[in-house]
Order: sequence, then structure tokens, then C-alpha cells
Amino acid sequence: MSEKFVHPYIPNSNPKIQREMLEAINVQDIEELFASLPDDHRFKGNLELPKPLLSEASLKKHVHGILAKNQTSSEYLSFLGGGCWNHHVPAICDEIANRSEFLTAYAGEPYEDHGRFQALFEYTSMMAELLDVDVVNVPTYDGSQAAATALRMACRITNRPEVLVAGSTAPNRLSAIEGYLYPDIKVKHIAFDPASGLMNMDDLSGKISKETGAVYLENPAYLGYMETQIQTISALAHQNGALSVAWADPSTLGILKPPSNYEVDLTCGEIQPLGLHMAMGGSRGGFIGSPDEERFIQEYPSRLFGIAPTTHNEWGFGDVAWERTSFANRENPREFVGTASALWGITAGVYLALLGPEGMRKLGENCLKRTAYALNKLSALSGVKAPAIGRNFFKEFAINFDDTNKSVREINNQLMENGIMGGHDLSKQYPQLGESALYSFTEVHSKEDIDCLVSVLESIIRR
Repeated sequence: MSEKFVHPYIPNSNPKIQREMLEAINVQDIEELFASLPDDHRFKGNLELPKPLLSEASLKKHVHGILAKNQTSSEYLSFLGGGCWNHHVPAICDEIANRSEFLTAYAGEPYEDHGRFQALFEYTSMMAELLDVDVVNVPTYDGSQAAATALRMACRITNRPEVLVAGSTAPNRLSAIEGYLYPDIKVKHIAFDPASGLMNMDDLSGKISKETGAVYLENPAYLGYMETQIQTISALAHQNGALSVAWADPSTLGILKPPSNYEVDLTCGEIQPLGLHMAMGGSRGGFIGSPDEERFIQEYPSRLFGIAPTTHNEWGFGDVAWERTSFANRENPREFVGTASALWGITAGVYLALLGPEGMRKLGENCLKRTAYALNKLSALSGVKAPAIGRNFFKEFAINFDDTNKSVREINNQLMENGIMGGHDLSKQYPQLGESALYSFTEVHSKEDIDCLVSVLESIIRR
């Protein structure tokens, strides 16, 4: 790049401004700033950058052309799930989330958004009711962090350096958990039954020890089926001095008992199903719920909001046990946390308030009905094994295509040609399941949508 070239999108590329900055710090030239870098670490050639678009109109046209290549679930019939699901998002959720007092709802102390503390208190209160727990935190980054933090909390409470994690745990979440717990907490995997998907109790009994701080499971499991041994798993953990930690999908809790009803100590999960759009790298938030006991409260690294009367006969909302957080105790925090997904917590609170208990029940029933209908129709297709593993599904299940002599990739490519996003390819994550894919069915899928999928799949298989 010429020394005289002023790039329109690179700040301070004007040579005159660069010279003033160099003089201010008493440096001769830019090269002097990088003199400490080894020569073999420095790039010698020219970057192959495209020519800059010099007008805003040209840049906007260029970016829109790139974005037009995207294929979204609003344009295609999508059956993707596996941790981020296509639920209906009521218009009011977007309306509230885009209000100026909430849109920049950061986790720090911006004093201009006076309603944020109350909105988050209302969210945590409704989540606590849904989960049947006493305490719920302000959302973490996402559900994976919530799961990892819950396990760290359990290990601090029990003062033990090991966790046992269900082998059926979502692979991406498992990777996040292992990374977050490394290096001081060891993660051991518990085998699952290849037919039912349920945790192998013999393997759990053989691996649990005085080193185990927590046993972790998911319900529904990543592959959509229910774990029916939760109370037995919790009892075994408690018998060995460990805590039980369970992942829960909040969209199930209008019809399923929450993990706390099965003697689970810490419940965690993802709030994306609660009025948050599917988005790449966004619209995620994690929750942790527990009893109102000091041993749990003091180990939360994230913010907890409470309510108290004021001197003006009004209610005030704000932090509970602030001294336990890394914000207050920066030198020796139990666990460091930063920005929270406060905006998504507020949005999920709007969703919960809108649906209420009856709405959450109907949501669960609609997901169950559509899943049962899809399972019945897909299992009748020649060469298709549905489900590939497990039983008692909520809103997704795995389908095996081994007997069709087609790979999941081939089938998904042909589905895309017909305007359908097929299931998530499991062939690499779970090679033992062969050519299998995870299909999701929620309240947004009509009978006609499912019939369309079945019809197109049947024609693909026959080719």
C-alpha cells in the first residue's frame, strides 16, 4: 500500500495525522513501533486486498449482494435444530428488545436505562417459577457457559476436582464445558445405551468416586429423547457426596416436570427457545437455577437481582450479595464473568409474560403433537429408520438413512434444491449411528410442512 494512500475505512491512515501521532510519542516512523518483533514473524509481501469502494452507496450495494447469498429459515422450510430451534417469535418480543432503554442492555452500570433491573428481576422470577427453583441468575453468554459454570459451582461447593458428564451431551456443548473446566477440573464421560440413549448406570456406578463433584445430564438429550433415570442418577450422586446438575430445555417445561422435581441440585440451559430468533453468533443466553441456600448463592459468579422497599414507599431492584462477584472481588474471584446477555433475558421475560403457564403448556403440546406426527410419517418411508436411537421424544429425533444407499449430505443437498433445510448431519459427531440426521419439529411446522418433507424425502430416496 502506498504511503500516501488514505484508506477510507482505516482510521488514521492519513500521512499527516500519522506524523502528528508519531511525534507525540517521540517515534521516528511506524517501523520503529515493530522493531521488537522477530524478522521472521513479520509479513513482507503485499496484502491481496480488493480495491476499496469509495462511496457509501457502492459499499451498501456490495454488502447487500453478499448477504443475498444467504439461505435463511424464513425463506426455506427448515427442520434444523440441535440446540438452536425454529420457534415462533411474537412481534412484541422484537418491539420491546428494540426499545432504546433496553437495546444496549449491558451488564455494567449504564444509569440511563432505569427499567432494566426491574425487567431482569421479572425475567428471573418467571424463570424460577418455570424451573420450580428459588433463584435464577441474570443470563450468561449462552447455555454452554451456564452448564460449565454450574459444574464449576458444584466443584467449589463439594471441593472436588472431577465431574462425570453424560456421553450423550451435545458435542459442541461438551467441547465448551471441557474447555471451560480445563485444567483444574477433570471431565469423564459416562457411556449411554446404543438403543435407548439412556445413561449407562453401571458405567456411572463404576466411575463415580470421592473425587466426583458433580454428575451432569441433559433432558431432553441432544438427540431429542427423554432421560428417564434422573431421580436415580441424582440419588447416586448424593450417596457419593456429589451434586447433580441437569440441562433443561425451557420450552418443555409447560408439560414436563423440571429437573428440580427429581432432586437435581443445579438446573441450567439455554433461553433461545423463549422468543429469541435463530441467529449466527447471537440470540443466546444461559440460565442457572438453584435452591435459596447460602452454599449455592455464594458460588454464583453472575449477577442475581432482588427486590427491596425504598424510603419513598416504592420498590427498588438491584444486586444481591454483590460482594461474591468478580466485579466486587477482582483480585480473588471465585470465577470471573464479564458481559451478560441482559437484552435476551429481558426478551425472554416478555415471552414468558405473554404466554403464561397456559401458553407454555400449549407450546409443549404443539411440539409433542408435531413430533409424533412426523415420527409416524417418516418411519413409514422405505429405507428410513426413525428414530435412529431412543424413545419418548419432545421436538426432535434422529433419522437413519443407511438403507437408502444415500448419504445425509446427498439427501440434504437435494432437499435444499426443493427449498427445504434438512436435518443436522450426525455422521461425524456420532459415527456409530451411521448416516443419520437430527430433525426438529416445533409449533411453527404445520401438517402440510411435514407432509411436504415426507413427500420430497420419498422422491429423493426412490431416485
